[in-house]
Amino acid sequence: MKILAAELIASAPRVEVLPESGLPEIAFLGRSNVGKSSLLNALARRKKLARTSGTPGKTREIVLFRLETDAGALAFVDLPGYGFAQVSRRERAGWQRLVEDYLAKREALRLAILLQDLRRDWSEDESLLLAWLAEQNVPGRIALTKVDKLKPMKRKERIRALADEIGPGFGKPIATSSQAGVGLADLWRVCLDHAFGPLGGGSD
Repeated sequence: MKILAAELIASAPRVEVLPESGLPEIAFLGRSNVGKSSLLNALARRKKLARTSGTPGKTREIVLFRLETDAGALAFVDLPGYGFAQVSRRERAGWQRLVEDYLAKREALRLAILLQDLRRDWSEDESLLLAWLAEQNVPGRIALTKVDKLKPMKRKERIRALADEIGPGFGKPIATSSQAGVGLADLWRVCLDHAFGPLGGGSD
């Protein structure tokens, strides 16, 4: 699968002012230090498509990207992070409303990918988010990030442990590494399957 072009379309503080992409949209969400921007850049094969920062919580708006692939065009959506960002409770609540508004109202949404740092514990925040996605009938998958940070045996143990905690409702977690390129092809296949159906090359 080839990436022919990748570009920023828009960013918006509210769903109502986010322009329609005219494309199937894949949303990425997770804790503010989970490596979301790095993963988006790795998937797009661009170093600076999504802005990365040493300060958690830099993404404070919905950010919309267009990607042209040899399978067709689709949009990636970078949603604000939650959890460890050093912001007020009021601002964090505003981010939650923004994320939920997008996930509940965006007709172009085809899949929500929840990112989970392999080294971190699964928490009530993630469980509640998955339950909320299920209630909204939003298809979801889990991508485990930064798997290169653990040695192979420990990595396998953590993947098994998190898979048990997550449960079977959202498919097998996809282990990824932005730095090492692990799992990127698998994650792309899932994205294409939801965007275009069988054209993406089969479901995981």
